Amino acid sequence: MAEQLSGLADDRALLGRTSTAERVSDILRSRIAEGFFPPGTRLSEDSIGGALGVSRNTLREAFRLLTHERLLVHELNRGVFVRVLTVEDVEDIYRTRGLVECAVVRGLGDPPYDLDALAQAVDEGRRAAREGDWKAVGTANIHFHRELVSLAGSARTDELMRSVFAELRLAFHVVDDPRALHEPYLTRNEQILRALQAGERATAEEQLAVYLADSLERVVEVYRRRVGAEDAL
Repeated sequence: MAEQLSGLADDRALLGRTSTAERVSDILRSRIAEGFFPPGTRLSEDSIGGALGVSRNTLREAFRLLTHERLLVHELNRGVFVRVLTVEDVEDIYRTRGLVECAVVRGLGDPPYDLDALAQAVDEGRRAAREGDWKAVGTANIHFHRELVSLAGSARTDELMRSVFAELRLAFHVVDDPRALHEPYLTRNEQILRALQAGERATAEEQLAVYLADSLERVVEVYRRRVGAEDAL
């Protein structure tokens, strides 16, 4: 927990003098999406409020907003926890991703496209893989898909998918072999990038649809195995 709180203290400067619950929730959402708060983590009001320098009321409102986004859950007499997803949650996340991400690629219009940020996410993933940091590879993968969605130029779509990608990180935490999950998608992300660079939207959309279906199958397989192991206890 000390490492997570240290990171939050670094984010304190982002709040400035106009600290609001929305900005606090933005910071916490980003931290969840980056993998700093695993599922089941209890979020201490005193520790997090102190790290960010915000009032208890502001923090509680931020918690309420993130609970509404299904990232946190309030347990009576126990506190606020990072949500643990179900198999049904994971399936719904991928259903949403398929609807949005494939539609973004389909609606790109005529090339060329501004793909610099997408290329940077691919490079970020490759660099993390060379260092053997598979958590960072997962983060780079989320960055890739976030930048893909941003190609739509829609603030509403970006806002919708920010929460979806944060939930996706919660799903990734359950995977017991992050390398086996993330490594194949380094090449597949690059293939989608190359297709878009060549102006081949239909090819990129087809690759993306297969990609998401395969990823869903892998993550759900892990979830079902985990649930079965817990039921056996």
